Amino acid sequence: MIEPPSPWIVKYAPLIPKNGRVLDLACGNGRHAIWLAKQGYQVDALDRDAQALANMARMDNINALIVDLEAGDWPDSGLRYDGIIVSRYLYRPLLARLAELLYPGGILIYETFMAGNERYGKPSNPDFLLLPNELLETYSPLLSIIAFEQGEVKTPRLAVMQRICAKKNS
Repeated sequence: MIEPPSPWIVKYAPLIPKNGRVLDLACGNGRHAIWLAKQGYQVDALDRDAQALANMARMDNINALIVDLEAGDWPDSGLRYDGIIVSRYLYRPLLARLAELLYPGGILIYETFMAGNERYGKPSNPDFLLLPNELLETYSPLLSIIAFEQGEVKTPRLAVMQRICAKKNS
């Protein structure tokens, strides 16, 4: 069974232009890609795990792509998106690049674990944990910040998370 979409993403997804093209980066089993596709968005669901992508292969509005982002395997540098979703994934070399992939008016919705999460389990490696305010400091020079929060969350499990929603200026 697929976990329900993140409340943070559900809350801010309506800011993405209707029926727009959305990138779900490191989508895993597709909990956000599937939900977004059902909302009418055209979704590029990227992940390196072919088995995780298999359940989306024939779904309407989803283009499931096997991509190893950390190996530099990027499908097309000319692609642009109305929205980009990232949940529970961090690969710092891509952070600034995401802002470039947005169309003017496009929305970035990003959430992942941050320092302090090691108290509650994985991820615990600092390479996979944001520093305090890292998303805010990364995106505030590039995008207009709509919402930002960080700290301990209790659901779906106890964790320390950082979240941002930002818009590319027209």
